Amino acid sequence: MLFTLARSPQQCDFSLIVKLVAQEDALLLMQDGVLAALDGSEACNLLSQHVQSIYVLSEDLAARGLVGQISHKITLIDYTGFVALTEKHTQQTAW
Repeated sequence: MLFTLARSPQQCDFSLIVKLVAQEDALLLMQDGVLAALDGSEACNLLSQHVQSIYVLSEDLAARGLVGQISHKITLIDYTGFVALTEKHTQQTAW
């Protein structure tokens, strides 16, 4: 399953999302969800401990002026990569 997070970690039940993502699932951070990718943040630390496949949408990261500030454990992708994720994971849950 592909989980997409479009809200800031402070604006949702972030710990629940982390618990729901299984080992074979992927999590895509987009819109304000990219804040969870900030290196050293509490949200990023929680993600890196519990989620195997984490992606961040580069366009949303750039729009917020956060390029270069994300954890090296998170994969940066563009919209083409987003499409590839939706093809790989036929089920999706949006947060």
